[in-house]
Amino acid sequence: MKKNLITLLFLFTVINIFGQTPTISKPNDIVTNKVINPLKKIPLDDASILIYDYDGSLMSFDLEAEHINWIVKATDSYTEMCANKITLQDGVIYIPFINGEIFAIDNQTGEIFWKSRLGNITDQIVLKNQIPVIHDGKLFITTQSPNNTIYALNLKDGSLVWNYKLDSSNNDVPVLFFDNKVFTQSGSNLYSFDANTGKLLNQKSFEEAITGKPVTDGENIFIANEKNVIYALSPNKLDVLWQFKVDENQNNIKERIFCKDNKVYFAAQGPEVSSIYAVDSKTGTQLWKTDFKDDNIEYIVEESDNVWGYTRKARLFQLDINNGEIAFEVKLTTKPISNLEFAVDDSLFYYSDAALIQFEFKSKDENEVYLRTSIKDDPYSAYVKLIR
Repeated sequence: MKKNLITLLFLFTVINIFGQTPTISKPNDIVTNKVINPLKKIPLDDASILIYDYDGSLMSFDLEAEHINWIVKATDSYTEMCANKITLQDGVIYIPFINGEIFAIDNQTGEIFWKSRLGNITDQIVLKNQIPVIHDGKLFITTQSPNNTIYALNLKDGSLVWNYKLDSSNNDVPVLFFDNKVFTQSGSNLYSFDANTGKLLNQKSFEEAITGKPVTDGENIFIANEKNVIYALSPNKLDVLWQFKVDENQNNIKERIFCKDNKVYFAAQGPEVSSIYAVDSKTGTQLWKTDFKDDNIEYIVEESDNVWGYTRKARLFQLDINNGEIAFEVKLTTKPISNLEFAVDDSLFYYSDAALIQFEFKSKDENEVYLRTSIKDDPYSAYVKLIR
């Protein structure tokens, strides 16, 4: 009887501390980590570029010597797609694999500092469309089916700090860290958590599924639903401050959104016309819109006060961020499937379905820097990052 009473008192204390009843971890909710080498800051190998190939392997390629420095792959075979992005901090690469593994890697040697697995190898966890978000010694990331969970991991060793079960399997966009809070979507819900403890601060439901990446202008946050609406929300209570509808028959904003200088920029796709919008972040007033007919915008990014991107038909473009006017446009012969990485020598890098391409602005040459030796018929995605 005395033992049972002590157990009940302990549970009551835990409930009062954390504000909710603790849940019993299921086998696919566990986090296992293995430290191989102590984590430390590493000088940058700034002659190299990282390629997260669409077959699921990560390599470092020396741009000067034109050779592969090292290649790292996940520990099991369920990794035959890139599906995610990487984060580089203090010379350490943090890479999520689609099979639920996350590695911390030395950018110079490819040696692994630690490995972490979300879930277990028999009940496969899926990491998709994720980029490790790092703040205050923690790494934040969300998983998809079957466990649909947001995790905070210790940056030193990949161990679990906190996790929270989300309501839906539709949560495959990166999280946002802002004002010591972590924001993430799941189905038609948007959540905010205390970044240190994982305590749920707010949860807001919408009529439609939320599929956009949350972004911030340093004051409020912005996110898109699966149809045609952008919402401006207060970070503390998730109140809707304004909403903006894109043109009829346009949708699918997803990760094509960013903020700069109190403005929100985003691209919406459509069967006949896709458009890039600039909206005042305080009022939701449209400032300009640029249309692309009979082509869909696949990717946009801000670079040096310009909006860069490419379309499904491989049109590379540059827009003046102030008025949306097209400053540069070219039809590429190689089709990008990755992000754009801008070099300091008037060129940019992207990955095509066959090679790493360096595009030179003046000559408009598409130079094949690294040619893949094995080609898949249907590449999913890739990601490149200059080490700097």
